Amino acid sequence: MTTLAPIAVTASTALTRKIHAGTVVIVSAAAGLTLSLPAATGGGDVYTAFVNTTVTSNAVIIVALGTDIIQGGVSVSTDAGGVTILAIPTADYITMNGSTTGGVKGSWVELKDVAAGVWMAGGFLVSTGVEGTPFAAT
Repeated sequence: MTTLAPIAVTASTALTRKIHAGTVVIVSAAAGLTLSLPAATGGGDVYTAFVNTTVTSNAVIIVALGTDIIQGGVSVSTDAGGVTILAIPTADYITMNGSTTGGVKGSWVELKDVAAGVWMAGGFLVSTGVEGTPFAAT
């Protein structure tokens, strides 16, 4: 298996299979940005986002295309206790706000294209304050 070098992003980006699948997208944007997933087809591609710069305004948002949904869960922790948060059935985006929903340096999310219209999510979000859900639906 070939390991691809990480790709740094500092502005909103539409992720593509050719460029971003199978590598780590390093997010360095204190003002936040949006990562747009391609259409989920069930092809098995994996997209990983790693927060390298703590979000200090706005948010890092990962959004599914069209009617695609994001299912699964992530751990969110401010301290040793932390919580595990599951996606709501209609979730189509993840928001890391640099505080309660992750986005502190070291946060990461992995999304796998598991079925037509469905992304599987997992990861660990570093937070501050009382942990909150990063999953929402438009």
